[in-house]
Amino acid sequence: MTGWDRGDVPDQRGRVALVTGANSGIGLEAALGLAAAGAKVLLACRNLDKAAGAVDHIKAEVADADLTVVPLDLSEQASVREAAAAVREDHPRLDLLLANAGVMAIPRRVTSDGFEMQLATNHLGHFALVGLLLDTMLDVDGSRVVVVSSGAHRGGSINFDDLQGERRYQKWKAYGQSKLANLLFAYELQRRLGAADKPTICVAAHPGYSSTNLQSVGPEMSGSRVMGRAMDLGNRLVGQSPAMGALPTLYAATAPWLTGGEFVGPKGPFHMRGNPALETPAKKALDSADAARLWTVSEELTGVEYPV
Repeated sequence: MTGWDRGDVPDQRGRVALVTGANSGIGLEAALGLAAAGAKVLLACRNLDKAAGAVDHIKAEVADADLTVVPLDLSEQASVREAAAAVREDHPRLDLLLANAGVMAIPRRVTSDGFEMQLATNHLGHFALVGLLLDTMLDVDGSRVVVVSSGAHRGGSINFDDLQGERRYQKWKAYGQSKLANLLFAYELQRRLGAADKPTICVAAHPGYSSTNLQSVGPEMSGSRVMGRAMDLGNRLVGQSPAMGALPTLYAATAPWLTGGEFVGPKGPFHMRGNPALETPAKKALDSADAARLWTVSEELTGVEYPV
């Protein structure tokens, strides 16, 4: 027995799923898996040319796939609001929301909202998007939010005194902070959903080490050929395929026995590769005081208040 894989995804016919960053890598493979199981999939993507290529890729395998591209730049709060409004207009009911897109270890950049780019894209954009769409899910049985984090959360910490890295910025620490923020958000959202006695649940996942273009962006932006070569070598020697890397996300999104608050990752050595299984996050990801504080700060920064 090889373990849970894409063929184990339950029937998704009649369900509507939104996947951020669905133009490549984990997001594309997760969208493909959901489409193959019969879901209508909304591909929320920043690069519309790549999104069109993703549609062609999925339809080459699933000819009758029901796909819609939703323009979304998670780093810009205005784009998040426009995307949420477009989704609400055309899809008053949402069954799945996969908060997948992200950037990793890039040089410091500041968005038009004044946010550090990794925090803006990986956490604040998703916080706002989920908040703006959550009421379309709250009365839907089996509805689920999946927040994609990373094993890098174990090396992260939330620096509330310098959240945007204005005084001191280290790209890997900023990435770890954003991935820890993903988990704190996921657990606080699940706590609130449970307290409100809603059928919607929130599950977190991470892909392990998967060979995607996520690793190449930082070196390209930094102009570092050495780091680029190192990332490429790691992808070839250690990384698993995007299809394998997407399995924890698909498991988190569709395994019927999950009840909310779980963390799913590869079950292989060091949780870097392999079929999906439940795992335990770092203790700091379960810090309820930090989760509540981050939630308050995120509401203040985005201006988005949740219906739970």
